[in-house]
Amino acid sequence: MTKNRTAYRCSECGADAARWAGQCTTCQAWNSIEVHTAIPSVGAHAARTTGNVAQRLTEVESVAAAAIPTGIDELDRVLGGGLVPGSVTLLGGEPGVGKSTLLLQLAAASGRKVLYASAEESAQQVKGRAERLGALSQSTWLLAETSLGAILQSVEQVNPHILIIDSIQTIADTELGSAPGSLVQVRDCAHRLVAEAKQRGLTVVLVGHVTKDGGLAGPRVLEHVVDTVLTFDGDAHHALRLLRATKHRFGSTNELGLFDMGPAGLQSLSDPSRLFLADRRTGVSGSAVVATMDGQRPLLVEVQSLVVSSPLIQPRRSTQGFDTSRLNLLLAVLERRTDFRFAKADVYLSASGGVRLAEPGADLAVCIAAASASVDRCISEQIVFIGEIGLGGELRQVPHTPRRLAEAARLGFTRAVVPPSAPDCDGITSIRCHTLADAIDVVLPKRRALSASA
Repeated sequence: MTKNRTAYRCSECGADAARWAGQCTTCQAWNSIEVHTAIPSVGAHAARTTGNVAQRLTEVESVAAAAIPTGIDELDRVLGGGLVPGSVTLLGGEPGVGKSTLLLQLAAASGRKVLYASAEESAQQVKGRAERLGALSQSTWLLAETSLGAILQSVEQVNPHILIIDSIQTIADTELGSAPGSLVQVRDCAHRLVAEAKQRGLTVVLVGHVTKDGGLAGPRVLEHVVDTVLTFDGDAHHALRLLRATKHRFGSTNELGLFDMGPAGLQSLSDPSRLFLADRRTGVSGSAVVATMDGQRPLLVEVQSLVVSSPLIQPRRSTQGFDTSRLNLLLAVLERRTDFRFAKADVYLSASGGVRLAEPGADLAVCIAAASASVDRCISEQIVFIGEIGLGGELRQVPHTPRRLAEAARLGFTRAVVPPSAPDCDGITSIRCHTLADAIDVVLPKRRALSASA
């Protein structure tokens, strides 16, 4: 009979070690190497019976995942209808963005029995927030606990439909011995909760911390074992909050959920384009409207630019909601393919409403806004811009152009400057331009060539 052998393992990261050492070579933690008993392998040729047999993929019985609505429209949009029983969802975001607020509102709006396990706040703090949000519900059970064993015991007693853990980095299994938030604790606690969800048909929602780079903290296995990964973000100086799915086993990851953070909590935005353009001031130079796409959702956003003469050897390029390196590239195209000059000018660019324009369909609007600001001439308020700019100054078509045009027509825009291959759309006139210079001539006719440094 094979005997168990003595081995060593780091209590922080779980890495195995051949012998004891003062410092773990994997995570660099000190005094974390502990003795544990390793269970011997049963051997490469040992047979294991699981009861499962191989079968043709076409013969596997299909089972539809029936999503249950959460009662929050924008959350249901991102989840493809709602939460699936037996699924595990991980929600990540910056501190203070509104993760706990969203989940408290979910608990109240779902109409189902919810166990909210708060490992970061006391029961009184959670109730105080629920009162401010108007999210008090008789079907919500609250547990302020950091022990995984105590949480699972409460699950046994309450038998909820939904379990919310806030957060996975602050709970710990006392049998592991390491501190909460360590790689071992996060990994093993996540595995325990996933197993509990599958066994009971329990819907589990985990709140996850993020690193300074914006990624989810903890081992990468955390994202692999869950069914859905949601990211919740927004500008700290704006009320807009954006919810996206970066992984979703039950549906698409192309949907975008939009919320407005106010005194009463998070409000779903069913018509965000109208909100983004509500405070738009017409008759001002440097303003252009772009029909952009975020996932499968069309949005109309105002792009504003300001161009002023600069005394600096290296002029400033400042952006908000747009990539600075992309702006530099577009300004270079403007200089090379048109008669605009920005070498001695500070250029400022901003996307209104706290939206981040990360897709190439916004290129044309950015160039038009910069050109308009450079000559200090406004463009028509009824024109919307769609198109990617190539290095040769040509306009290129972008995906989902019909949906962009339909959204612009719905909001009252009458004309759209688009690439030559763009399709037509009822209710809006398409002005097809082959190059960036052609588009500028259309929206800024009879302009006087003007250097921004003049």
